[in-house]
Amino acid sequence: MNAPWSPSRPGAATRDPFTAYVCDETTADSIRPICVELGWPIEKINKGGLRNAVQSLSVSASPNILFVDLSESGDPLNDINALAEVCEPGTVVIAAGEVNDVRLYRDLVASGIQDYLLKPFSPDQLREAFAHAQAILNGPKHSDAAVDRPHMTAAIVGARGGVGASTIAASLAWLFSETNKRSTALLDLDVHFGTGALSLDLEPGRGLTDAIENPSRIDGLFIERAMVRANEKLSILSAEAPMNQPMLSDGGAFYQLQEEMRAAFECTVIDLPRQMLVQHPHLMNEIQSVVVVAELTLVGARDVIRILSWLKSNAPQANVLVALNRVGPSGTSEISKKDFESSIERKVDFVIPFDVKVVCQAAKLGKPVAEVGKTSKVGQELQAIGTRLLLTADGDEGSAPTVAKGSGSTSLAGKIAGLKSLLPARKAKAVEQDA
Repeated sequence: MNAPWSPSRPGAATRDPFTAYVCDETTADSIRPICVELGWPIEKINKGGLRNAVQSLSVSASPNILFVDLSESGDPLNDINALAEVCEPGTVVIAAGEVNDVRLYRDLVASGIQDYLLKPFSPDQLREAFAHAQAILNGPKHSDAAVDRPHMTAAIVGARGGVGASTIAASLAWLFSETNKRSTALLDLDVHFGTGALSLDLEPGRGLTDAIENPSRIDGLFIERAMVRANEKLSILSAEAPMNQPMLSDGGAFYQLQEEMRAAFECTVIDLPRQMLVQHPHLMNEIQSVVVVAELTLVGARDVIRILSWLKSNAPQANVLVALNRVGPSGTSEISKKDFESSIERKVDFVIPFDVKVVCQAAKLGKPVAEVGKTSKVGQELQAIGTRLLLTADGDEGSAPTVAKGSGSTSLAGKIAGLKSLLPARKAKAVEQDA
């Protein structure tokens, strides 16, 4: 079969901007006002669906954007292949139909269809589909072959709230999409207080909420519609649910979302609140790498010990990295890096310095820290984390964490108890009461 919908389209300027072939008047009525908005002639909306499109385009030039209705097609894939034979290179095809089947959607996309709209569709869905088609037509043309690479899935877990795990997750997702040019999904699982969309200056939308409430709807088409695009290669799925609206789920929706994202993207970054580890441990089954984010504090060390122990039992396949965030000059932290490493019985993998100027500027601009501080020490360390994660996904064996001598010889309770020796006697008493 020819590849008729390649963006490189010589002579496209002489074609009609738009033509539609629909099966019913309701669909035609939905398209007409959008055509008027875009300045397209409504006379180009024809009856007859896909079969008529094949017949008509066999004797006439195909338009820049073609809308075809598959509702009356008994064999959509075969008919689409027939359409491919009569379409000229460069035509962007949008299909519509009544079959809600993720396999059909994937097969249609693989055949060259740009988008598939499930009937009935809203005016906003049409506008979005047509805008996307125009962006493809007007965008830069390239013929780079896709690189077959293993999917990278990383979970970013804060040892405590407020340590900057969400900031790091957003930055890593941005780096994968912009610096590494990989299609990336950012999944923010903090349903009520997630900041992934906010850090990218986006509205979170209802995608994640809808997924939790209707897990049966989750498929490739849902992912395409629900995710909010941050740039050409980065999309985010998040929520900002009301505080009085509990999100009750057995975790099946979250797991299914991961599955669909693995199929649709090259990289998945999961901003994973630590309480989710307890509530939904199965979420870690397919995770390649985990970045545990902490600060140089006693409670930070304690919680890292507990999380590392949990991951060892529940996600043995994962490459676990420990990143210290917001690290100030020597002597300004509650405990030293050396004492922190001694307590968790392994080396810290990354140390991200505290740069107030970069962080504040990123917040003001609505951009990730990795973008604003590209040349800073913060940006360089974030790039190093991203590189390590990609190397792990691509099969690099040199990324295993370094474990301090004598690890495994002390019980979890013993490790936590040993932290008290790092504090003055008065503070140690307080910790003992807290434990």
